Amino acid sequence: MQNYSQELWEQDGRARYTDKFISRFEESAKALSRIDRVSNVPIINRLVRSMVTRMEKEYHWGQVLPIEDVEFVLDLQDSIVLLPCPCRKMTTGREARYCIGLGINITNVCGRYPDYFESMELLEPDDAKRILSTFDKEGLLHSIWTFKTPYIGAICNCDQDCMAYRLQVKSGLMQMMFRSEYVGSINWDMCTGCKKCIKNCQFGAILYSITNTKAVIDKSLCYGCGVCRTACDHNAIELVPRTVHADLPW
Repeated sequence: MQNYSQELWEQDGRARYTDKFISRFEESAKALSRIDRVSNVPIINRLVRSMVTRMEKEYHWGQVLPIEDVEFVLDLQDSIVLLPCPCRKMTTGREARYCIGLGINITNVCGRYPDYFESMELLEPDDAKRILSTFDKEGLLHSIWTFKTPYIGAICNCDQDCMAYRLQVKSGLMQMMFRSEYVGSINWDMCTGCKKCIKNCQFGAILYSITNTKAVIDKSLCYGCGVCRTACDHNAIELVPRTVHADLPW
């Protein structure tokens, strides 16, 4: 609970950091996009990945959560705000409300940036849960994000328009979004091989076995977001603790 508290928010300049983060978001994202253009040069890729990952862990990093854990987080909050997604505004040019701000002072900070956040909407936990359930069905993966670690100030609901996704999963330029505490598992006795789950996976972790006519999860690629479950009409997919597979990456 300390990681969501007003006391922690007021320590170590976190309010100032968040203010600066929002005001410079587009500028910083464009700079990272320029670096991404040379990410295929191995020495540059290794250098940038090491430096930026270390910095992001200290200030702003995320962890994927399945919907059950997200709902638990929402029940801890004093303030929940539905916000336009700055990533999508930059990558698609359209405003779409997919981000959720957490914390007692988040509205005061975001209110100073009407270009991004003029359509903020205060939510009660139950309302936020209903919205997130809709996002889950759409195949958006959920993650929590720190603002000057360990304060947790946001829940993101991402797809391939997200800057973190592009810079980590698509280009491999950095690690700023870590896997959940779980990994997906398919019960072949219940799987009909319909392939619906494959379309919901943002990480390409679900494959199809033609020989067995069943879906298969590559656990080394799975982030444990659990959104594949919403596409399965036969409840054939479950999440198991990642610690069961000690060799899997985080």
